[in-house]
Amino acid sequence: MAAIYQAAYGRASSLVCRLHSTYVRKMRYLNELKEDDSLCRQAQTSGTFYLFHNLSPFLQKVGKKYLVPQLSAAEMKRILEKFKETEQWIEKSVLIGCSEEHVPHFALDLGTLEKSVIESELKGSFTDLRKALFVVDGKDSPVLALAQALLRWHDSHQYCSKTGQPTQKNLAGSKRVCHASGITYYPQMSPVVITLVSDGSRCLLARQPSFPQGMYTALSGFCDVGENVEDTVRREVAEEVGLEVESLWYSASQHWPFPSSCLMIACHARVRAQQAEISLNSLELEDARWFGLEEIMEGLKREPRSAKQDNGSFLPWFPPKQAIAHQLICEWVKQQTS
Repeated sequence: MAAIYQAAYGRASSLVCRLHSTYVRKMRYLNELKEDDSLCRQAQTSGTFYLFHNLSPFLQKVGKKYLVPQLSAAEMKRILEKFKETEQWIEKSVLIGCSEEHVPHFALDLGTLEKSVIESELKGSFTDLRKALFVVDGKDSPVLALAQALLRWHDSHQYCSKTGQPTQKNLAGSKRVCHASGITYYPQMSPVVITLVSDGSRCLLARQPSFPQGMYTALSGFCDVGENVEDTVRREVAEEVGLEVESLWYSASQHWPFPSSCLMIACHARVRAQQAEISLNSLELEDARWFGLEEIMEGLKREPRSAKQDNGSFLPWFPPKQAIAHQLICEWVKQQTS
């Protein structure tokens, strides 16, 4: 019996180790590509490429679906030859991941080349990222967000903030170096809290003037220097709607590329029902209001295009499922109905 147990345990342990080591090998391979330019240059000859044009990703519409094509190194070479560009263009790409089989993935912005020619050649179109994130498959959204954020960072950090001299990116695009000062710059994200406030039976959603008409979402704001997440949640709720947070808890996080590269830290916050009168900060918000469970459930079903009424006004609708605000709202509904 002991021998059978040991054999079964050994097989299970071996399976766990293989699964674990697959992830470890993948992460270590990516790290090697980031640290070794010669290895990364070799990987660019066998990798796949996501294309962008002035930070807009390339999509192909097949039926009702929008696909995010990955071009091979050979296809990239063909496109560049059409524009009489050399293969060195590929070195402008940035590493954004790899497959389980260690096929590296890169993102490349072709912004200085004629957009219409590329679109005609590849039978697709470059699409604004705000739209693209909500029409592609859920697994593709994080990849496009990561790729654009990294390309944007390189575009805005081409000079050293101390010397004013040009910085040089390593081949993988994981850093930039100013050789005059010796300073190494790494891509950074700004922490942002996004908070769904509840008084127990209702949740609070708000909108800014820049939002699409009718859309309400959770409160959000950047973390100030020296603040922890709890401090930021309490301050933002106080500043924007004049309420004092009694308790809060963490939900999840999400990378978000707007307006630049942000780490959205999603939280729930509770205020006292007896002290739930909203005092709107009109400098930051256009409107904020309490929503009951029934109204929230109706809003979750509502599409933006169906929100407009005959008199020109808009019924409330909420961020789509790809946004972490949607997750917060659904969690609140689950709490209310459980």
